[in-house]
Amino acid sequence: MSKERFIVAITGASGHIYGIRLLETLRELGLETHLVMSRSAIVALAHETDLKLKDVHALADCVHGNDDVAAPISSGSFRTRGMIIAPCTTKTLGEIASGACGTLVSRAADVVLKERRRLVMMLRETPLHLGHLRNMVTVTEIGAIIMPPVPAFYPKPATIDEIVDHTVGRALDLFDLDSGRFKRWKEPSADVRK
Repeated sequence: MSKERFIVAITGASGHIYGIRLLETLRELGLETHLVMSRSAIVALAHETDLKLKDVHALADCVHGNDDVAAPISSGSFRTRGMIIAPCTTKTLGEIASGACGTLVSRAADVVLKERRRLVMMLRETPLHLGHLRNMVTVTEIGAIIMPPVPAFYPKPATIDEIVDHTVGRALDLFDLDSGRFKRWKEPSADVRK
């Protein structure tokens, strides 16, 4: 394996910009990205961005259909560094928590967990009911990390891009990947790459 592989999934919750920024950042970091989008994500894309589907696909090295459960990322023998689902719906959360993996998004997440690789789920839903909270406990117990995209305000962000960069950077920190795109607590802002 010449380049490290990384799986990015985008599901139908609000917050497509997080998945898109992840793809942009992982490309800058030199990782091979594998993208899978749910049908709802494809529908929601037009409501949140000016990008076309082909524009998002162009950001990834490989694109897989969500119904292609025989794609390479559905197998544990296909080595990856891990997976981020950004944004992650409560439906996807429920599928992963139950182990009922009928789509490539949930199957790839299940594989990442069984192989003891890192899975970060940027859950984008609020408010949450007890069923959501129980599913969050279940996936945490089996190894996933729930990381809702909650903005940090100590860097005094001036734009939405700065808020997104900070959240994406913190998510990549969980993989020991430094995006270099956000100001860390009590570190000089001169280190921030734009």
